[in-house]
Amino acid sequence: MEQQITCINCPVGCRMTVTVEDGKVVSVTGNTCKRGVAYAEQECVAPQRMVTAVVTVADRKTPVSVKTRTPIPKAKIFDCMKELAATKVVAPVKMGDVVCPNVCGTGVDIIATKNVD
Repeated sequence: MEQQITCINCPVGCRMTVTVEDGKVVSVTGNTCKRGVAYAEQECVAPQRMVTAVVTVADRKTPVSVKTRTPIPKAKIFDCMKELAATKVVAPVKMGDVVCPNVCGTGVDIIATKNVD
């Protein structure tokens, strides 16, 4: 199966043709650097995304912004958002604090991206 994707690893934005057979990338064309091949393999076989969101802070009107420490499988994004919607933290929260460990069993922590005193 052939897929057309645009590489997002650098500003060039190479338009690549990726051929996948039996769940493995067998060829990548159109890339101008080897980072494009790595991106194509990850994106076409096991796509991952960073997730950013907000989490409720008890006794506060303003939530705290959070993100995944590293990308999680794209298929887990909706489950992750459900888990975050049910999460409430207590101030103070410091940037980098783990707000939700091992979100959805991915092994990835959700961390705060700002301080809340």
